Amino acid sequence: MKIAGSQVRIRTFEAAAIALGGDADVVADTALDAAEDTEVLATAFDGQPDVARNVTVKGNDANVTGDVVVEGFDLDGGAITETIALNGATLVAGNRAFAEITAITLPPYDTANTERVRIGLGAKIGLPVRLNRDTVIAAFLDNVREATRPTVATSLATLSANTVTLDSALDGSGVLVDFYETQ
Repeated sequence: MKIAGSQVRIRTFEAAAIALGGDADVVADTALDAAEDTEVLATAFDGQPDVARNVTVKGNDANVTGDVVVEGFDLDGGAITETIALNGATLVAGNRAFAEITAITLPPYDTANTERVRIGLGAKIGLPVRLNRDTVIAAFLDNVREATRPTVATSLATLSANTVTLDSALDGSGVLVDFYETQ
């Protein structure tokens, strides 16, 4: 029963054609400097997020360590920064949804002058609202309801920390997420 004067609080987030992110979508293999951090500006990027989504980092060998600092903007145009620790050649996913990336700072190399880092796009899709709890009702890929509930991260304080990760791999199809708005 709807309360008189109340508004519908169910929202649908819709994004057309979200492809699976590649591990070098933003910055291809970039050599690390011997002594200092390397800043890569947006003009040197290979691409930008197609929708607000998380960033991934990956080194080319087991010696690649240190922190990658990603700077950019969220869906509201607010400045955001995320620090992601490299773990050798293992792909590491960030947790913030970047609508735009403006700069990336890479650490100096650890062991040899052969260490490289690539920056890609992950599967965590940014939601357009701040949620204080997981209120996602359902997620759809190519208009087919996901059989397994998506993974949802929420934060009232930080818009870019509100993300949804579908169980199915993103494949260039449209994504719909139905949720209750809490604020």
